[in-house]
Amino acid sequence: MRKFILIILTGACLISCGKGNPVPSVLVNFQSPIDPNYSALHVVGGHAYAPGGVAGLILYYSQTRGIVAFDRCSSYQPEKKCAVTVDASGLTATDPCSGSKFSLEDGSPVKAPATKSLRSYQVITTPFTIQVVN
Repeated sequence: MRKFILIILTGACLISCGKGNPVPSVLVNFQSPIDPNYSALHVVGGHAYAPGGVAGLILYYSQTRGIVAFDRCSSYQPEKKCAVTVDASGLTATDPCSGSKFSLEDGSPVKAPATKSLRSYQVITTPFTIQVVN
């Protein structure tokens, strides 16, 4: 009986482990001086768009995490490569193809039909530059 339960749990783990982020993994290595194009990143809640990723990048100054970066490609039907845009509130981004909304604090979905978070990337900052990598 224990062997049977172990086999079932292992199978369930293997199936669920394969359901990671649906947005394709592509090489990201964006670097820029923090110039007027990115001056909004000096203020909590500020955002900027940058090249890279599948559908571009959103750089966002999170209240709790500092500058974070997400791929603009929606996690809902990523094959369509719909680029999310930051809403007027500055707190969420919307997929124009499906209406899904995502929190910019952590990339998590806040409105269906999306159920997966936006793909996030590592951000390295100095007083004068910003770099986004994976």
